[in-house]
Amino acid sequence: MSANNSDSYLNSYMDSQALAEEMIPAVGNLYRERNVIVTVFGRKLMNSTTIEIIKAHRLGRHMVGRELSVQESSAILKAMQNMDLGGARIDIGKLACQYAARQERGDAPALEDFLLQALASVNQGKTSLVDKPQDVVLYGFGRIGRILARMLIERTTTKNKLRLRAIVVRGGREGDLAKRASLLRRDSVHGPFNGSITVDEDNNALLANGTFIKVIYANKPEEIDYREYGISDALIVDNTGMFKDRAGLSRHLVPPGAKKVLLTAPAKGDVKNIVYGVNEDMIDAEDNVVCAASCTTNAITPILQVMNDEYGIVNGHVETVHSYTNDQNLIDNYHSAPRRGRSAPLNMVLTSTGAAQAVSKALPELAGKLTGNAIRVPTPNVSMAVINLNLKRATSRVALNEHVRKIALNSKLSDQINYSTSTEAVSTDMVGVPEPGVFDSQATIVQDHSCVLYVWYDNEYGYSSQVMKVMRHMTGLNMPVLPVV
Repeated sequence: MSANNSDSYLNSYMDSQALAEEMIPAVGNLYRERNVIVTVFGRKLMNSTTIEIIKAHRLGRHMVGRELSVQESSAILKAMQNMDLGGARIDIGKLACQYAARQERGDAPALEDFLLQALASVNQGKTSLVDKPQDVVLYGFGRIGRILARMLIERTTTKNKLRLRAIVVRGGREGDLAKRASLLRRDSVHGPFNGSITVDEDNNALLANGTFIKVIYANKPEEIDYREYGISDALIVDNTGMFKDRAGLSRHLVPPGAKKVLLTAPAKGDVKNIVYGVNEDMIDAEDNVVCAASCTTNAITPILQVMNDEYGIVNGHVETVHSYTNDQNLIDNYHSAPRRGRSAPLNMVLTSTGAAQAVSKALPELAGKLTGNAIRVPTPNVSMAVINLNLKRATSRVALNEHVRKIALNSKLSDQINYSTSTEAVSTDMVGVPEPGVFDSQATIVQDHSCVLYVWYDNEYGYSSQVMKVMRHMTGLNMPVLPVV
């Protein structure tokens, strides 16, 4: 390589870096002032670094067959700043690709006119979907509770009406607040909290990036009066898993100030199990008890829907290779469930899962067609579902992968299915991926009417992203996603 070629690569990168730096304040301003979340191929740019923005553009190689240039997306973003946009999630990567395709066909209008048409539905100046802030209470503050807290805090602005007002925990021993703050501030899997957290001992609260979060100590829901803390019509998000049926979850609705409850674990009985992207239309305005299903159910249901819609599923088996959880023991000790008493960091533990059967609550057409089992493995996060299916219609590996790729790029399931083409991907690469399932195209096996599919999932972060979507849907804050596909 000549020195001139070397300089040209460096100069090109420096140009991209400069444009990415210019994008950061524009992205922040659109979110704070207009409640617009800017993404590139599904990757949120809010609070991203220059390097993270550049890396997001490289996803185009997998999604559309070429790396998207920062110049293309930067032009889209600059034009958006001159529009009267309201609350929405807008993917400038997809917009740039759509515009480039029209340029190739020779029927592209001016960029501004293209955007006026593509974003017309939200180019109306309405920054919020509701008139007043929506109070949220996290009941329980474990793995999912703390990730949800991070997500809520990160998104809090005067225009974003979904507000974390309180967390409810047991205890209240000396030093408890400092411990809670430390666990939110530092995470061994997901890294440090993006901001500052201070403890307000006088008010028994945490202050996180300007958000005042009351810490309420209670051993049961009925002990609380949320109105005492200025909380009203709250959505209670139960992260404890202690209550799993309608009768138990309805106890959260007894306290004054509570209005609805969402469970972040599989529910029993007639409680609606929602996999966002698949069956959220089942949520009625009057529903006050809802379940966001499990991490595994959220990972596999979108892929199963895609396969059933295109090829028809005769039957199948789902084997879950799942990271260990708090329910298991660190060292061998008594446990009420078979095998789970054996040391989680030292063993692969064969156990059961209801995820395969739970799929039918979101996709009734698959009732009785799937079996499932699980192996807990010595990793702290990120799991995999191995899906073995018998299909009504024969296909090939190339055709199946291409179909899933198109769904992941341009469909209503784009936020649920991530498509990986890497031959080197391993579990830690999936930490922090927001989609509940990552389809590993390199591992796909197809033989006539049967296939084996491999789906990675961050069973903490990816699942929490789905929970957030259900929360917004339940409170009337479900943001439009553009461009429409």
